[in-house]
Amino acid sequence: MKLPEDVRLFLTRRFHSKHREWLIHDANENQWPLEILLDIPTEQAALRQIDGVRAWVDAWQGWQGVGTLSWCERRWKTLGIQLLPEKLVLRRPHDVAAWIGESTRWERAQSRYQTFTARWSVLAQQLPKYFDVLADYTDADFYRLAEMLNWIVNHPDSNFYPRQLPVSGLDTKWLDGRKGLLTDLVAAIQEDSTNNFNFYHRCGLKAPPFLVRMRILDQKLRALVGGMGDITAPIEDLTAINLPASQVFIVENLQSGLAISDIPGAVVFMSLGYNVDVLAQLTWLTHAKCIYWGDLDTHGFAILHRARSYIPELKSVLMDEDTLHQHKELWVNEKAQHPAEELYLLTESEQQLYQGLKQQRWGQNIRLEQERIDWTTAWSTLQHANLIATT
Repeated sequence: MKLPEDVRLFLTRRFHSKHREWLIHDANENQWPLEILLDIPTEQAALRQIDGVRAWVDAWQGWQGVGTLSWCERRWKTLGIQLLPEKLVLRRPHDVAAWIGESTRWERAQSRYQTFTARWSVLAQQLPKYFDVLADYTDADFYRLAEMLNWIVNHPDSNFYPRQLPVSGLDTKWLDGRKGLLTDLVAAIQEDSTNNFNFYHRCGLKAPPFLVRMRILDQKLRALVGGMGDITAPIEDLTAINLPASQVFIVENLQSGLAISDIPGAVVFMSLGYNVDVLAQLTWLTHAKCIYWGDLDTHGFAILHRARSYIPELKSVLMDEDTLHQHKELWVNEKAQHPAEELYLLTESEQQLYQGLKQQRWGQNIRLEQERIDWTTAWSTLQHANLIATT
């Protein structure tokens, strides 16, 4: 016997699994009306739970809500004639939404879906996966999204920086969280199935230059660039410097890089992440000994692997099992591990540690952030690595 609360729970599950599909087929005759049988018991079952049956009937007699409730008559040998709730019939998705308190979201999503598909019919299949965008964006955000799409579609090769676009309320923070959404929708409107997921290329916009931060750790090297010791510039500008550095450190954490004291002939690059490949443009790195120090987690090793594609002789420090276990009390959680099962450019010991992290050998998704390592230990290791590299 299904009580109104049981029906609500059933409809909640159905809505969550079908609401995107329903946007496309709102009144699909194969899905509607939706009939929910209320599981009338047999007389034998009713006799075993008289109070339960009475409560079930009372609940439906007092029910007031969306849908058509059908009753049927049962002529039972012992209990006599009984009028019992048989089924509930809902005729469209809005009825389901009303049952579970999602009417406002459903109506807003449906209205906005219709607005977009009236303008760009090719979005009919793509939009439902962004149901939450349609249902939850403020009017200002939705209007901005529509205007952004409209401008890009009408100016596919503007070569503008995003902030140059004449779209009201557009700012960097708003855009950064929606690049994937815009890329996907523009590709659908352009009916281009190529796997071009680059927001700027797809939208015909100019990407702001990627800025690389480099500290020069040697007074003689600083003299070659007018005494500057901390430089943030596009990688293209750094290629023109041609520093005769003998030692290059690449560190992930900014403050770890800022903490490094002067080392003869050395420079340090900071916070490149997966953009580490830009260093391949610095031809003067080929004459230097390069050392990478990143977070001790799967993404740290993935960045190391990526860097070795461009700097084959790159060595790592403080990314070993001893360092990991010596700082066990400082472990934190890596929210999402890198998907690769193997990174073929890692050394044997690095690969074993990577595999141990992937296989949860020491705990669930553990990671050791580089800045958590005791600085005395870290600085001693970096100095030792420099001595080895220069001998």
